[in-house]
Amino acid sequence: MFFQVYGAHALAQWGMLLVVLAGLILFNEFARRTKLGGCITFLAIPLALTAYFVAIWIGVRVGAEWALKNPTHVYMAGWFHYAKLYAATAGCIGFMMIKYKWGIGAKEWFKPFPFVIVAINILIACVSDFESAINGWNKWWLTAEGVWQYGGWHNVMNGVAGLVNIFCMTAWWKVYPSKDKKDMIWADMTWVYIVIYDIWNFAYTYNCLPTHSWYCGIALLLAPTIAALLWNRGGWIQNRANTLAIWCMFAQIFPLFQETFMNGKQWHPWAVLPVQYPEGVATVEKLYAAAGFVGDKLTPEMIGTTVDPSVVAANPSMMMAISALALVTNLIAIGYIIYVAKKRHINPYREDVFIDQKYYKDAMARAEV
Repeated sequence: MFFQVYGAHALAQWGMLLVVLAGLILFNEFARRTKLGGCITFLAIPLALTAYFVAIWIGVRVGAEWALKNPTHVYMAGWFHYAKLYAATAGCIGFMMIKYKWGIGAKEWFKPFPFVIVAINILIACVSDFESAINGWNKWWLTAEGVWQYGGWHNVMNGVAGLVNIFCMTAWWKVYPSKDKKDMIWADMTWVYIVIYDIWNFAYTYNCLPTHSWYCGIALLLAPTIAALLWNRGGWIQNRANTLAIWCMFAQIFPLFQETFMNGKQWHPWAVLPVQYPEGVATVEKLYAAAGFVGDKLTPEMIGTTVDPSVVAANPSMMMAISALALVTNLIAIGYIIYVAKKRHINPYREDVFIDQKYYKDAMARAEV
């Protein structure tokens, strides 16, 4: 329904989805269970990658061929990917400070940090959704990473859903270390928020990261959700930040893992396109041909080029459906939060809202209050 995962490459596509899902779950467990694992994953590796990114930037500035042809520069040079990587990593470090009570992580005033960093990450995605609406309203447009997006009302609906989602995070001050020191517990972030966030974020990846959303829109969302529902109740937001940062590091270094090239070819058989490209890779080829581009190199003057859907057909129906669902579910959730807050005469951002849910009770049983 949403993706073109059938035909000759179906086994590779479904198989690699399971491999990515299992890998994210395992790497998250490595990072969350010990201080050493967390420090390696969210301090040592990001420092090494930063040095690598700076070297690429310098190489591009001086015209070094190795840098100009580096996949990270060619396919992941846009502002969004770097913003997401470092915002997610900052969240992981802050969550470790809370669960291990490092420095300011033990202070009461620092407790809203998880809300702040998650809100920043959501805002980054909202800006990206609105950017796509502005640049490609009811037409195709070419991004800085060489991806053809199709903009429209779906971006607006999902951007608004993301803004609402920020205020569906309740009990900002009610975060605690777990008793076993493996997790940061945010008990009031129950399955209700997990579901509405997952729907919104899937819609975002589907709208704005269409060539990557099979992995970052399904496997990357399922990994923390499975952990939170089965064995790590109350730790979902930590799981989400961990897996997001890990995936961003991997994707920034190995973008060809999931990439569809300008000439419509795919480096690996497990790369997946959504149904918004009606003819799959042939649609990508037609878009570049319609724009008058030849070859397989993206140049600055090509960025922002638009193509009318009357020239190259688009199928935005699934983007509209999932974005509308994201908006509706988030509005229902915020309405329920307001209802409970008025009924109990509480500030939902200082007090727990979902105290009657079993998920909440299970999470609080793990927390060191």
